[in-house]
Amino acid sequence: MRFQPKQRSSSRIVARDGETPTIVRLGEVRSPWQDLYHQLLTLSWPVFVLLLALAYLAINALFALAYLARDGSIANARPGSFLDALFFSVQTMASIGYGAMYPQTNYANWLVVLEALIGLVLVAMVTGLCFARFSLPRSRIIFSQYAVVHPCDGVPTLMFRAANQRRNRILEARLWVTLVRDEVTAEGEFFRRFYDLPMVRAQTPLFALSWTAMHVITPDSPLYGETSASLAAVNGEIIIILTGMDETLSQTIHARHSFLAGEILWDHRLADILGQTSDGRRSIDYGKFHRVEGLRRGE
Repeated sequence: MRFQPKQRSSSRIVARDGETPTIVRLGEVRSPWQDLYHQLLTLSWPVFVLLLALAYLAINALFALAYLARDGSIANARPGSFLDALFFSVQTMASIGYGAMYPQTNYANWLVVLEALIGLVLVAMVTGLCFARFSLPRSRIIFSQYAVVHPCDGVPTLMFRAANQRRNRILEARLWVTLVRDEVTAEGEFFRRFYDLPMVRAQTPLFALSWTAMHVITPDSPLYGETSASLAAVNGEIIIILTGMDETLSQTIHARHSFLAGEILWDHRLADILGQTSDGRRSIDYGKFHRVEGLRRGE
C-alpha cells in the first residue's frame, strides 16, 4: 500500500519573513550547552539582555555567599548582611571601588582576586558577543505578497518581485528559485522533491530599485501544466533565495521567501510601481508593491 502524505496547505519550509522556524524537530537530543555561541547570537535582543542580567546577578550572588562564609571578611559591612556582600561583589567585579567597604582578610582578598579575574573574562566575552550580534549582516529585502502567472510574449510566465528597502545598493545579486512538492515513487515511498526553476535573469550586477523575477513556463518547466489546485494537492511551495554584497557593509547578505499554492495567482499581473518624479528622477511606489491586477479577457 502506498503512503499518502497528509495535505497541509499551510506547511512551509521557508517562512514568509524568511526568519521564523517552520520545522518542528522531533526526537532530537540536545544539551542546552551545545553550540552555546550560536544560540547566544541568534537569541532575540530582549532574551539576550535578560540572560545577561540573570547571569550577572547569579555570579554576584554566589560571590556574596562566599564572602559571608567567613565572618569579618568585608570591612564596614553589616554582620551577616547579604545585601552588603552583594553590593561589595558588584563593586569588585565592576572595579568601582567606592572605598566604604573593602576586604580585610586573606580569604576575602583571594576571593577579590578570583572575582576580578572572572569579571575581566566576562567583560571581554560580553563585549565580543554584543559586537558580533550588532555586526551580523541582515538584509532588508522585501518580496511581493503574491506571485503571478500570466502570458509574456505569448508564453505563460511566473513572476514575483523583490526590492531593497535600504537606500543603498546590493552588488552582484543572485537569485535561486526552487519548486518543492510532495511525490510518491512507484514503490510507494514518499519524497519531498526539489526542482530548480530557471530564471530569465538570475543575477544582476546592481540591485538598487526593484527586481521582477521571471520564469518562463515551457514544456520543460516543472510548472508546466500545473494549476493552483494541482500545486495545492502536492503541497507545492516555491522557495526563493536572494544573495548579494551590501555595498555599505561590504558583507554578503541573504534573504529568503516562499510562496504556497494559494499565493500564486493565475491570470493576474503585478501592478506597475516604477515611475519618474517631476524633476526626472526614477521613483518606486512601495504603496503598490504588493498590488496585483486581474487580467481582462483577451490579454
